[in-house]
Amino acid sequence: MHTPNVSFEFFPPKSLDGSFRLWETLGVLAPLDPRFVSVTYGAGGTTRKLTHEAVTAINSNFGVPVAAHLTCVDATRTETMEIADQYAEAGISQIVALRGDPPKGADGFSPHADGFASSVDLVEALARTGKFDIRVGAYPDPHPEAASMQACVDYLKRKIDAGATSAITQFFFEADTFFRFRDACAASGITAPILPGILPIEDWTRARRFAASCGAAIPTWLDEAYASATRDGREDLLSTAICTELCSDLIEGGVEDLHFYTLNRPELTRDVCAALGVAPKTVLAEVA
Repeated sequence: MHTPNVSFEFFPPKSLDGSFRLWETLGVLAPLDPRFVSVTYGAGGTTRKLTHEAVTAINSNFGVPVAAHLTCVDATRTETMEIADQYAEAGISQIVALRGDPPKGADGFSPHADGFASSVDLVEALARTGKFDIRVGAYPDPHPEAASMQACVDYLKRKIDAGATSAITQFFFEADTFFRFRDACAASGITAPILPGILPIEDWTRARRFAASCGAAIPTWLDEAYASATRDGREDLLSTAICTELCSDLIEGGVEDLHFYTLNRPELTRDVCAALGVAPKTVLAEVA
């Protein structure tokens, strides 16, 4: 089994303690030589300023390529493109372009009157600048607003055709879910790289709730496994084993890149990477 390339997603800190956690997380994971790291937006664009601060700080201090999330929510086209220009000026050349989640309490996504109506529109505008490598989201399990997996494939193709260069999937729990989606994408003429999104399960109750909200299929065997592990106090061991097996299955199926949703908690992601043979990069000190 070959050693995969890895990348990591973080969310911007909202407090001093959160800042310490993010920098500690980077201290643990940056030595694994990720291809890139990404920083999310909150629902409704609530962390726009915090995201910008985190992205620029990581870019300046940790020596790893950074992809900034950018969404269509609650901003005009001009405001959104000004943010993109600020990233370019700061040396950020990668953007994860997303429609974005609506603000909490909203019934659904409603475009700003002067904003981008969809992620396709956002991708087109970013591509016209010629300044960015544009990544987009993809859904191996149908998005809650999509009629089918094929509808998700078709929409992904629109984003690729608009100028996106790669996609990162929503997380899933079984490798076959990704393989079915990858095959459907290939059949529809999508040749851009599709990175599987991996969620190491820190807390099954929380992960299950998140999966239900974003349309990810929840296998019955996972409920049963975590019920048993909780009784025996083996949740961490189970999570490491399940995530490692999922990643191994993906690698054996030809996947070369894995994108981890870290939730700013590095230990489980680090342990899974170690099991996959992803070791810290050794830097040899210069001899005077």
